Amino acid sequence: MSVRRWIWLWRRFEHLVAELAKFGTVGGIAAIIDIAGSNVLRFGLDLGPLTSKTISVAVAATVAFLGNRFWTWRHRARQGLATEYLRYFALNAVGLAIALGVVGFTVYILRFDGPLAYNLSANVIGLGLGSLFRFWSYKRWVFLPPDLPPVDPHTGLPVPTDSSAGLHPRVRASASGDIET
Repeated sequence: MSVRRWIWLWRRFEHLVAELAKFGTVGGIAAIIDIAGSNVLRFGLDLGPLTSKTISVAVAATVAFLGNRFWTWRHRARQGLATEYLRYFALNAVGLAIALGVVGFTVYILRFDGPLAYNLSANVIGLGLGSLFRFWSYKRWVFLPPDLPPVDPHTGLPVPTDSSAGLHPRVRASASGDIET
């Protein structure tokens, strides 16, 4: 592959690489909180495997939200902290469900209950699959590109910024009084 091709590829995907690096850094910090927290809760305080994972994910998700909003995707459009936080946590609930499904399957179906099995299912497979889902969903529904309109939380559709937006040019012209013949 030629140098020109590499340069073209780098320029084409540079913003994505930067976002992935920041997302990975924030996610790494959140993962440490999640993994340490779930192990302390599970094996130090003897809470159940699903309860331990749920609590640790909730704490880690809060840290990750702040890092992603104010660092990873700080350049993206803002829709209000409460709205973003609600969407973020709804999508985190799906990521958590993915991780809990893996943990539940490992502990309750396969009957592997030790620290190694728990950590592989909760903090490698479950966390990995949940992270892939979260990266995709945050970009799609929480931290929107700056040039896109905000999304209606009820329909999931973009909210028009102009009352005539989305109309055919002729209809728009007639609505403004400039009728073409």
